[in-house]
Amino acid sequence: MNIKWFVIVNPVAGNGETAQKWHEIEEELNIHKFDFKAVFSEYKSHESELAQSAVEEGYTHIICVGGDGTLHNVVNGLMNSPKSIENIKLGIIPLGTGNDWIKNYGIEKDIKIAIQILKQNKTVYQDIGYLKLDNAKREVYFNNLAGIGFDGYVVYKVNNYKKLGVLAYLAGALVSLAGYKRSHLKIEMNGKTIQTKSLLFLIGLCEYCGGGMKLTKNVNSSDGLFDITSVEKITLIQLVNNLPGLFNGKITRKKFVKTFKTDALKVTVLKGDKAYIQADGELIGVGGFEIKMHKKALQFIVPKIKKLNKS
Repeated sequence: MNIKWFVIVNPVAGNGETAQKWHEIEEELNIHKFDFKAVFSEYKSHESELAQSAVEEGYTHIICVGGDGTLHNVVNGLMNSPKSIENIKLGIIPLGTGNDWIKNYGIEKDIKIAIQILKQNKTVYQDIGYLKLDNAKREVYFNNLAGIGFDGYVVYKVNNYKKLGVLAYLAGALVSLAGYKRSHLKIEMNGKTIQTKSLLFLIGLCEYCGGGMKLTKNVNSSDGLFDITSVEKITLIQLVNNLPGLFNGKITRKKFVKTFKTDALKVTVLKGDKAYIQADGELIGVGGFEIKMHKKALQFIVPKIKKLNKS
């Protein structure tokens, strides 16, 4: 049976890298005899609408061309679709800046390899997180990591460092840490309530964020549980001394880092603090929120032998 593919292209992803390389991508898809329709996003979050259009038109195989933000928008379009997405398979040709989600599955940032993976058409069911903001009607899904506090603040600031590529988040973190004020949070999960003055509170489905940092522990993207990382306080000196640990995961073993697992939680911001919220590296708002799990909600096309999640 001939597969028809719907290709969603974000031409501005990776500081315009996608637009520059589209001819190469198109040629490679034709070489491998893909039967595809390509559409280009024209404005912010347009990819969500295009993903829903693909489902409406009866496509079951969708390719996202871009980075983590593009994938985030496509996932949100699919999860908000009024039609069933049970048979939808989503793949990616990664051309963004950070490309953190692909690292969880050992997908390389290489057009030819990415297209070979798509051609193999092997999938894994992955969990998807659902985030509902307190101060807005907006409801957001995420496929990688969400967070409140310092990481949200860095995402808010990081546009100034985009030209640094994968180092943008680290540069933003180092510049922002000295002046950042911790948020007073009330966290309800696993039948317990915790009040903390938090620097960083991460909710992970996958392993990497911030351009390759490993800030979650014991990650399994299909076990129906979020991997929580909480940091109450860290100094600039501690951060600099632990730079390798940010990228090899050893930072999660430090005494100033606490980790949990849960399938739902509620975060309330106390004392009028302004706490920024990010999802998959996208700034989505400020304030408190609730998060719920959609277990094995979406099929992603990954390598035949994917990188195993830690258990």
